[in-house]
Amino acid sequence: MERYDYLEAIKEDVLKYINENNIVVTTENRDEVEQELNDTLFTCDSVTGNASGSYTFNTWTAEEYLCHNWDLLSEALTEFGCDMSCLERGAEACDVTIRCYMLGQAISEALDEIETEEEE
Repeated sequence: MERYDYLEAIKEDVLKYINENNIVVTTENRDEVEQELNDTLFTCDSVTGNASGSYTFNTWTAEEYLCHNWDLLSEALTEFGCDMSCLERGAEACDVTIRCYMLGQAISEALDEIETEEEE
């Protein structure tokens, strides 16, 4: 089984959200857009799953995403001040935790990608 790349998957979801909502990113408004995306997408089911508690709506898929990503889950739990009791809530909750943890980095990389494309 291949390791699921959370960062790349979340970045793709962020780019899709930006495109679908016709969000324009410029050098001048980047910080504002980045903050707005962080605030909005943290509870967006199509990016983090945090609003409903599941991104995948499928325990099996969430378990597959978690395979080989336990270190990432551990980092996320530490960052959010949680303990391993999160595991009791199941794979989907763990998957959402990682997505919320990685969101800021994914948004930043997505915006970097958009700026690079505009400059070329």
